[in-house]
Amino acid sequence: MRIAVAADHAGYRLKTVVAAHLADGGHEVVDMGTDSEESVDYPPFCAAAGRAVVDGIADFGIVIGGSGQGEQIAANKVIGVRAALCHDEFTARMARMHNNANVLAFGARVLADAYALMVVDLFLGTEFEGGRHQPRIEQLAAIEQQECEKRGAPPA
Repeated sequence: MRIAVAADHAGYRLKTVVAAHLADGGHEVVDMGTDSEESVDYPPFCAAAGRAVVDGIADFGIVIGGSGQGEQIAANKVIGVRAALCHDEFTARMARMHNNANVLAFGARVLADAYALMVVDLFLGTEFEGGRHQPRIEQLAAIEQQECEKRGAPPA
């Protein structure tokens, strides 16, 4: 799989750990930045990871910050992204099974490295169940479409 990874300064160190783990697992890592622990604003990096997923450059995205909350919000501003903040195995599993999440967000100040890697592996290894959940995914896409039309933006 191709995985787009992005982080702000707070998530940079853990991003390098996650990227190495993914590469060791045979995945192609698409690094969307940042490239140091120097203070930066996270929205452009997280949006870039989300765009990489929506544009087909990556199969999934992972965005990491101090808490992961702002990173999730930023990624979710990209039409077609379903970013989920997952700080445990249950939320990672449900994000994929029920919500078909395509971007994983978490906080480097919340998760230890080893547990973060477990969450990453679980997220990437869990399939979307479809079935009764598919209409909900379609409803989310319809809301995005309605918002674009309402605001005069070109449709997705």
